[in-house]
Amino acid sequence: MEFQAGIGWRHPHYAQVLEERPALDFLEVHSENFFGGGGAALAVLTQAREHYAVSLHGVGLGLGSAAGIDAWHLDQLACLVDRIEPVRVSDHACFAHGMHGGAMLHAADLLPLPFNREALDVLCANVGRVQDRLKRPLLVENLSAYLDWASSDQSETGFLVALARRTGCQLLVDVNNIFVNALNAQLAGGQHDPLQACIDWLASIPPDLVGELHLAGHCRVTDALGDIVIDDHGSRVCGAVWQLHSEALQRFGPVPTLIEWDTEIPALEVLLDEVANARRSASFALEVAA
Repeated sequence: MEFQAGIGWRHPHYAQVLEERPALDFLEVHSENFFGGGGAALAVLTQAREHYAVSLHGVGLGLGSAAGIDAWHLDQLACLVDRIEPVRVSDHACFAHGMHGGAMLHAADLLPLPFNREALDVLCANVGRVQDRLKRPLLVENLSAYLDWASSDQSETGFLVALARRTGCQLLVDVNNIFVNALNAQLAGGQHDPLQACIDWLASIPPDLVGELHLAGHCRVTDALGDIVIDDHGSRVCGAVWQLHSEALQRFGPVPTLIEWDTEIPALEVLLDEVANARRSASFALEVAA
């Protein structure tokens, strides 16, 4: 299998990509932006699909929500999958909605799960429902999380591996998210070697479970409450994350890799330069692994 690299395709670059057709192996879009039976956005995506493989990346399923999967959301996703025939479909290991006071509340965010058996059972059931409807394996992404649950009784990697083994899903390993979590653990007075913690994280995931990698930028925020690192997808991939990308490819093989950039979106040429960096990283890593 040859290494493949793509970009998160966002609105500022719709026209330029369609006109210039840069050398990309795939485009990834947020599924929810293309729900509905028609409209300009879906027409643009359909046109792109004529030239590129498309990966659908969701942010709204709330796969870990005890209230279950929203039926309308799943219906819309299934219709989009049938229409676009994506190369991959993914979402996050998180919860996003729940019942409170007799009403369904939506957080409009990706909220972290406790790593325990009860949460795993909910996540597995919801992933199974989505896969049964889509008739394909789902990819589930690890989260950048800004809190820990006292009820967690296992590691994140053990939790994700158990999910994949029980449901047959694959994992979308976001390398930047791993690094952000390790940096925040260090800032909280815990982990003193973030890079080694990330290498250990990657070493805990069996290679056969990984279907895609994500790379992005992050930022450090300081205010009266202290310091925190935010997964803002607003800058180039940093050197440490490139090193971890190389480590990941040496372990997992030539896994398709996405460059994400969602805030302060730069010129398309900057994203294409990051894709070139990803290809150089892969060339080195796979040569070392050989």
